[in-house]
Amino acid sequence: MIRGLAVVVPARNERALIGRCLSALTAARAQALARTTVPAVSILLIVVADACTDETAALARSVDGVEVIEITAGSVGSARAAGALRALDEFCSGPQGLDAANVWIANTDADSVVPVNWLSEQLALADSGVDVMLGTVRPDPADLSHESARLWQEHRAIAEPRGRIYGANLGIRADHYLRAGGFAPLTEHEDVDLVTRARLAGSQTHATDVCEVLTSGRRHGRTPGGFARYLRVDLPGTTPAPLTT
Repeated sequence: MIRGLAVVVPARNERALIGRCLSALTAARAQALARTTVPAVSILLIVVADACTDETAALARSVDGVEVIEITAGSVGSARAAGALRALDEFCSGPQGLDAANVWIANTDADSVVPVNWLSEQLALADSGVDVMLGTVRPDPADLSHESARLWQEHRAIAEPRGRIYGANLGIRADHYLRAGGFAPLTEHEDVDLVTRARLAGSQTHATDVCEVLTSGRRHGRTPGGFARYLRVDLPGTTPAPLTT
């Protein structure tokens, strides 16, 4: 049974969006704690402010129950790894002394909004024996033109089944995270890299859309590739490009 759950949120100059992200995570944590049947389960919310030059870190610290780590790596892989390391220190190396098999690391992004069932669903999946959860995302329709929204819906119907890898909606059991070697210090596609190594190490992935995450529909992201590039470059094409390569 999962006894410790950490949410890791890498953030770089996200003052405009970090508030709504943390508000949603706070609600998801409250529901998960209210619904869990596991005694004394702990849920830690960690924001890793990476090379920020704005008020992202201060805004995150103003939210009750959120821990902030500041780094200067300029690498989303390094940011996710720093958050995961903090979680392992808290739950496994610290006084709680939990086995890594009883710790779950949930990952999202600072420009994303999780649904209220996001953590309760992951706890249920983890307790059912899932090693890695691959959740779906959808772009914020407020950020899309009418044509882009139409193309998204059309391409999604063709391109899914579920199972694409999004760092904005990814969960992994801590022992499987460690076995895979953790997040690499990559500037993009660190999520795909981790899941690929986890699969090679024997982890079983579970794809689901029951806790889909709303993510920014901006067309210019923090890295050259990723979801922003897909919306900017690939979506207008007649054949949808893979979202994770």
